[in-house]
Amino acid sequence: MNLQVLVATMHQRDLSLYEKMNIRCSAVIANQAEDRQMLCQSTPYGEVQMITTPTVGVGLNRNAALLLSQGDVLLFADDDVIFEDDMPKEVIGAFERLPQADVIVFGLRMVKNGEVIETRRMKQGRLRVYNSMRYGTCRIAVRREAYLRANLSFHQMFGGGCPFSAGEDSLFLKSCFDKGLRVYGYDYVLGSCIKDSSSWFVGYNEKYFYDKGVLVRKLFPKSAYLMAFYFGAVFKRETTVSLVRRLRLVYAGVRAGKKMTPYGKDQ
Repeated sequence: MNLQVLVATMHQRDLSLYEKMNIRCSAVIANQAEDRQMLCQSTPYGEVQMITTPTVGVGLNRNAALLLSQGDVLLFADDDVIFEDDMPKEVIGAFERLPQADVIVFGLRMVKNGEVIETRRMKQGRLRVYNSMRYGTCRIAVRREAYLRANLSFHQMFGGGCPFSAGEDSLFLKSCFDKGLRVYGYDYVLGSCIKDSSSWFVGYNEKYFYDKGVLVRKLFPKSAYLMAFYFGAVFKRETTVSLVRRLRLVYAGVRAGKKMTPYGKDQ
């Protein structure tokens, strides 16, 4: 069994990201930039290839990496992650110890300004829809056989560079459950995610709450208003958007979710 890391990134000119991320296995780097090119290189740890396309949107980028994938196990990654030296061995070991698992969610360490601000660990065990909608894509690994069998893909309207600013990770996991895949958590920390900056997040503003309403409608169509109320009412991060305004925005997003109307356009 072999591991392949699928990286979504932008504006790369060479394969130096492979070493920067400490990827010690084969990798596909899906790069969005102005030109089109394919770079390949053999390393002591496996083949690394980078496909560059003049496209926009993290979902499309991850799908491009999936189409080029060949590994038995596929681990999704962002370009701000630095992996532990033993990551490939541990990820493969997790799938060997959990032969029933189609998808495994791992832990990840959050680092800002050189300091660890949070270590997001996982308890080992099976996950369900209700307790798995908060995990980022760069913590998810999937058996390629399961990906092909379930015909998985990332939604191209949600996430960085898309009309709706986030949610492609939750939608991907939801599709795994909808298609009958078995999803597990595993107590291993893949590495560190450097959170000094973000290419898409600009704060908990009005668009953020509206987009969450659209996402809730997509994730839970039958209970969208209840979930939207819960999200808007119990939101605990620092924001200048009042409670009443938050609820109005998430409800507006739910109503617009059927037509997938971006914020500011006839919501």
